[in-house]
Amino acid sequence: MDSIATKHLDFSIRHATPDDAVLLLQFMRKLGAYQQMADEVTATEDSLRTLITTNRGEAFFGLLHGHPVGMLFFSPTCSAFTGRSGLFIDAFILDDTVRHTGFGRTMMDYLSTLALQRGGQMLEWGCLDWNAPAITFYQKLGAYCLDIMRIYRLSPDNTRTSAERF
Repeated sequence: MDSIATKHLDFSIRHATPDDAVLLLQFMRKLGAYQQMADEVTATEDSLRTLITTNRGEAFFGLLHGHPVGMLFFSPTCSAFTGRSGLFIDAFILDDTVRHTGFGRTMMDYLSTLALQRGGQMLEWGCLDWNAPAITFYQKLGAYCLDIMRIYRLSPDNTRTSAERF
């Protein structure tokens, strides 16, 4: 896919394709290291390629002078509680060298545009409670935190065990 121009003349956005699995994994490893969770990144090139190929997940890259400096991975979400749909951000990272440049906001603004174009009304994501720079960034965007809720997840093994009980 061609790059999408942004308000920053030297910054553009390009949607990921299955051929970008290597680059996606590189960014996921950067994010894992930043979040002090490098050992928990178990994605592989093949698993990321499958997510993109089967439309279970999507990603785009922020490009500075054509070079990838950021990545945002997302998927559809909805809430029966609010009756809204939108996009869920699973991974979002910018290289240290381009933080505080406005590129992160540009990427979030682009994702907001995608959500609205697809009939959604919201964006959702998680953030580690110690990540003060990200929390400040999100608050400046106007985001609010659902402090009354925790995210739970079944591992692949526990998901299979649960399904076997059915």
